[in-house]
Amino acid sequence: MTKQIITILQLYPKDMNIYGDYGNVLVIQRRLEWYGYEANIIHYNVGDTFPSNVDIVIGGGGQDSGQEVIHEDLIKIGPKLKALAENDVPMLMVCGLYQLFGNFFKTLHGKTLTGIGVLDVETIGTNERLIGNIVTNNELFGDIIGYENHSGQTFLGPNAAPFATVIKGAGNNSKDGHEGAQYKNVIGTYLHGSILPKNPKLADFLIHTAVTKKYGDFSTDIVDDLLADLARDTASERPR
Repeated sequence: MTKQIITILQLYPKDMNIYGDYGNVLVIQRRLEWYGYEANIIHYNVGDTFPSNVDIVIGGGGQDSGQEVIHEDLIKIGPKLKALAENDVPMLMVCGLYQLFGNFFKTLHGKTLTGIGVLDVETIGTNERLIGNIVTNNELFGDIIGYENHSGQTFLGPNAAPFATVIKGAGNNSKDGHEGAQYKNVIGTYLHGSILPKNPKLADFLIHTAVTKKYGDFSTDIVDDLLADLARDTASERPR
């Protein structure tokens, strides 16, 4: 019997892949395999042809210089990404790509990088670095655990909901206690680590959403997440 295929699009792995963010793609791939599906991974870099069929979109973080490298290309493919978002395709954008999925990112040196506006957020570069282990809480997924390291501070507009509430750490900024943003099935977050190995419920949300959207049903055996749970316990107890 031919396995059902889920296509994962990773945005800009050459320039936006720090703090282990590629691990998010590997987690989706492996969990799909455990659930009996086949993962088709497409790496999209500057100048590549944008694929016609995409089920999950993953993007990582990068330095300001990396954001500048990909910026022009991202603006070109922005309408396609926005169309996917409006069509309820699940996406996870971390740090730098979270910022560029917003309205704009103004760097510490005053340069403004226009975002593609999938998320109604804006980011301002500051001299304050928000760095360390972080624990947040989402009503659907429970505690979300990771590591943040960013000097850009992000603020939500009226059309974006916070992804989580900060329990330990800074989150989007040093003021409002929110972490990340969500619009439909698009999630933006500052959590590195990478985020998905220690947060399997979030990984399964992306998978479940993609599979049911494409095939109409998602019914599998339960995956044993004992090791992930132990990693979560250890990570949550680490000092800030």
